[in-house]
Amino acid sequence: MDSAGQDINLNSPNKGLLSDSMMDVPVDTAVAAQTPAVEGLTEAEEEELRAELLKVEEEIVTLRQVLAAKERRCGELRRKLGPSASEGLRQSLSRSWRDVQVSSAYKRTQETLSQAGQKTSAALSTVGSAISRKLGDMRNSATFKSLEDRVGTIKSKVVGGRENGSDSFPSPTESGDKPLPDHAPF
Repeated sequence: MDSAGQDINLNSPNKGLLSDSMMDVPVDTAVAAQTPAVEGLTEAEEEELRAELLKVEEEIVTLRQVLAAKERRCGELRRKLGPSASEGLRQSLSRSWRDVQVSSAYKRTQETLSQAGQKTSAALSTVGSAISRKLGDMRNSATFKSLEDRVGTIKSKVVGGRENGSDSFPSPTESGDKPLPDHAPF
């Protein structure tokens, strides 16, 4: 394809699509204008949308140019001010971290770690269920019931002695002092 036959307008929907053989074919714009591009659109609506599309594309080009000019000006100002060591380091680290995050190795590692985390979580859940089941089995075993009975017996002997009045703390009536009234202030 000859480069002279290509459309070099980067915003053109026909960029690079015209061949030498099609350069001399006349285009009937009246036929194209009569058939709406999308069903349900009138010719006026289609023209309005095309005009708006052209306007938005022109604005995009303008904004890109303005952004490029602003970036150049920013670079000039930074060169004039001289970058501080910490600012340069911060920007370098920030840029490096962004580069690492968009790298395929980082994405693969992140995906692998995510999968490993999910598998570990599932494994721990299984282990927790198994331990819980084993503890339940242990509690129902004869050895555990025997131990539980012995502890219960010892507890009743210790707590039972206090309930039968053999506390080592004397009651207020036994001390010979008058008991305090219930409504006494502190």
